[in-house]
Amino acid sequence: MKFLQKNQIQKKHKSIRKKIKGNSDRPRLYVFRSNQHIYAQIINDENNSIITSSSTLDPMVRNQNFSCSTCKAAEIVGKVLADKCKTKNINKVVFDRGGRPYHGRIKALADSARENGLIF
Repeated sequence: MKFLQKNQIQKKHKSIRKKIKGNSDRPRLYVFRSNQHIYAQIINDENNSIITSSSTLDPMVRNQNFSCSTCKAAEIVGKVLADKCKTKNINKVVFDRGGRPYHGRIKALADSARENGLIF
């Protein structure tokens, strides 16, 4: 069952990536969620380079007194990522949810990034 679910997520992500491209004007915000952590990266697909990233493994997020697998942790990752984007003059991004449904931790990260200045 786990293999089938992972395979479905990979198929969905592949079909999404055919439609979504990040460029220098509007890079791609990619979100990866594991059972314990959440990772977010700002990617320029033209250069195949990561502009900036944030995750629950960052010291600014990790030093908080809560579990890294909660919506609260995802909100803080979104806030930290939006602050890093502001310093690099990035305002507009394309959101890539990585084949996962838009709810829970992924929604919390996206909403927090929007509240802190990123435009999707």
